[in-house]
Amino acid sequence: MKKSLIGTLLAAGTALSPLAANAETEVQFWHAFTGRLGELVKAQVEEFNSSQSDYVVVESHKGNYSETLNAGIAAFRAGEQPHILMVFEVGTATMMSAKGATKPVYEVMAESGATFDPSAYIGSVKGYYTSTDGEMLSLPFNSSTPVLWVNRDAFEAAGVDPDRDLSTWQNVGETLDALKAGGEDCPLVTAWQSWIHLENLSAYHDVPFASKDNGFAGLDTELMLNGEAQVAHLTAMGEWAKDGKFIYTGRRNEGGANFRSGECALFTESSAGYAGIKAEAQFDFDVRPLPYWEGVGNSPQNTIIGGASLWVLEGHEPEEYKGVGEFLAYLSSSNVQASWHQNTGYLPITAEAGKVTEAAGFYDENPGTDIAVIQMTAKEPTANSKGLRLGSFDQIRGIIDEELEAIWAGDKTAQEAMDSAKERGDALLRRFESANK
Repeated sequence: MKKSLIGTLLAAGTALSPLAANAETEVQFWHAFTGRLGELVKAQVEEFNSSQSDYVVVESHKGNYSETLNAGIAAFRAGEQPHILMVFEVGTATMMSAKGATKPVYEVMAESGATFDPSAYIGSVKGYYTSTDGEMLSLPFNSSTPVLWVNRDAFEAAGVDPDRDLSTWQNVGETLDALKAGGEDCPLVTAWQSWIHLENLSAYHDVPFASKDNGFAGLDTELMLNGEAQVAHLTAMGEWAKDGKFIYTGRRNEGGANFRSGECALFTESSAGYAGIKAEAQFDFDVRPLPYWEGVGNSPQNTIIGGASLWVLEGHEPEEYKGVGEFLAYLSSSNVQASWHQNTGYLPITAEAGKVTEAAGFYDENPGTDIAVIQMTAKEPTANSKGLRLGSFDQIRGIIDEELEAIWAGDKTAQEAMDSAKERGDALLRRFESANK
C-alpha cells in the first residue's frame, strides 16, 4: 500500500518531503536561534538537504542558549538526544566534562570521510573548542566578538562629531560627557555585560580573568576578575551609571532594542548585532572597534569570541554520524561561511571565507564589517586572550550579573562587588572540580 501511494504521488508529479524518502538517513539538529538568525539556519538546512539525497537534517529550536543546553542534557539522560546540539561558549567546559555524552568532531569527521582540514579554521576561533592535544572537540558555528556601535544621528543631534576618535575608553568617557551635555538621554547602553565588560575587557588588556590560563590548563582554577584593570573599568562605568551616561537595561541583549530604535548613541554589543541593526535602524550608524584603556596591560591585545559551537552527541548509528560529518563539512565550506558572515555579522570560521568576502567587495560596500575579524586576528592570542574554559560558567555569569547590578545601583563599590563575585564563583568552581576528578 505504501509503495503504491508513493508511486501514485510520483506519477502525479507531487514533491515528496525529505522525511518521506526511505533512502534518507535523518540527522537531528537542535539550536537556539529565532528571528532572522533562525530563518538563516533553516535556509542552510534546506540547501544542504536539497544538495544530496542520502541524508535529511531536521532542525529544531529549543529556546535560548541556556534552555537549549538544558534540553540536550535532559534528552541524553532520557536516551532521546539529537545528533547535533548547539552549545554556547560558556558551556564548553561542561560539555568537555560530560564523559560518554559527546563524540569529538575530529573523530566524527575522520570516521565519516567528510572534508575536514583543522588548519583552515581561524586560530582564535578554533582554539576555544580544541583540546590541549590540538584536536577539535566541537565545530565553531556562530562566533562573534564585541564591538562598539555608533548612532551617528544621535551624535549630530547632540552637537557631537560622530567621527571623533572612540578607540579608547578615555575618549569614550569624554564623549559621554559631551553627549550628555548636548541633551542625549542615553549616551551608552550595553548588551551581555559580563561577556563584554569583564571577560573581553580582561582579554583585550591581556590580564587574566582566571588562573590556570583562564581554565585551559586545569580544573583547579580560581577567578581573578577582581584585579586592578577590571575594578578600574567597572568603577568608571559605575560613575557613568550614577551620572546617567550609562543606562543599564538588562543582563542579556535588552539594550539592543533601545539602540535599534534610535534611543541611544553608543552601544557595546556583539558583532552579530549587524543583522538586526541593519534591518531595523532608521538612522545612520557605523561600527568601531571595542575601546580599550590606553596604558593598561598590553592593550589592545585581542578580544575573545562569544556565540556557540556544534557538539555531536553519542548514542547514534555509524551511518547517521556520516550524515553529521557531511552536514558539518557543508557548514564549514567557504561559500556557506562567507554568506553566513555577511548576513549575520558573525565571524567567518575559516580564513578562506574571509577572503571570499573581501574579494566580493563586501567590506568596501559595508564599512566596519571587517572590524571584528581584524580585532580577533591582528595579534596572536596569549594565555589570557584565547578564551575561557570554566566549569559552571553559566551559573558564574549569573553571580557576576548580580554583582554588576549592585555597582550600577550604587550599592557596592566595584572592588566589593568583584571580591564577592570571586568568592561566590570560586565556590562553584571547587564544586565542579570535585565532581569531575
